[in-house]
Amino acid sequence: MKYLKLVVVILALTTSCYAQEQKLLLKKELFSDYSKLPFYSKITEEINGTTTWIKNYKFLDSISIFKIQYLSDGLKVNGFIIEPKIAKKVPCIIFNRGGNRDFGNLTVNTAFRLGKLANEGYVVIASQYRGNGGSEGKEEFGGKDINDVLALIDVLKEVDIADTERIGMYGWSRGGMMTYIALTKTDKIKAAVVGGAPSSQYESIKDRPGMEKEVLADLIPEYEKNKEIELYKRSPVKWANQFSKDVPILILHGTSDWRVRPEQSLNMAQEFTKYRIPYRLIMFEGGDHGILEFREEVEENIINWFDKYLRKGKSLPNMEFHGK
Repeated sequence: MKYLKLVVVILALTTSCYAQEQKLLLKKELFSDYSKLPFYSKITEEINGTTTWIKNYKFLDSISIFKIQYLSDGLKVNGFIIEPKIAKKVPCIIFNRGGNRDFGNLTVNTAFRLGKLANEGYVVIASQYRGNGGSEGKEEFGGKDINDVLALIDVLKEVDIADTERIGMYGWSRGGMMTYIALTKTDKIKAAVVGGAPSSQYESIKDRPGMEKEVLADLIPEYEKNKEIELYKRSPVKWANQFSKDVPILILHGTSDWRVRPEQSLNMAQEFTKYRIPYRLIMFEGGDHGILEFREEVEENIINWFDKYLRKGKSLPNMEFHGK
């Protein structure tokens, strides 16, 4: 009997150790063959017989782009990590892509855009979400696929230069919705940025009826049966009281955005004001869904926000009503 008990204890300890040692990051492959990109000739130039990046892409010499595969709920999910070539711990940013299925998939071109953040001294990590970009499973547009975002917090622990005490989150469009949802499910995020983000799926399907049939009903399990519940779960404006008062959120939106009407961010801001959640709202006059008319200004605001609250750790604003 004593022998059997000893065996049970040993097996339990072995299982526990295995669980602790299990890695989430399955693959991390450096992307380096830029010359095969179809747009390579447009981002390079010849100087004295040497091929070099044009001015706007010189930052590529200062970063490394990796294609990754990691585990989320036992599924193999693909994504990217972009790291600055720095031999010290740096803050991290989890980027949440927009779109659904192949529309909005992460590409090397996406990695280039995120590379500008990495060049500022951040590890940037992004998921394709389950079912997309060669990943296993099926996405649920804000359902269980939110775990693909949350899993990246632990994946970052396996990245040598990642300072996992300083993690920010950044999402655009559907990725903004994913960011809102994720912020209510973890206390590991220190600052966030959302752009062109839907805050109410009720409003989304009213403004764009095709969204319901072509996206929500197709991707969300048992949508017709649980419609009200599922719409509510994906409408953060309905549960703004669940957001932490310790996580400052920068909201960006174009006033001419037809995909996600600007009212969605305005309504979210009103709810954040009501519950004293720290936020800043910037509306760009005439800006489209990607606010492409103000790209440089948008990028500057994003970097400044993360620098302030993530890199420098500035104090949160006083959200109590005050002043003379």
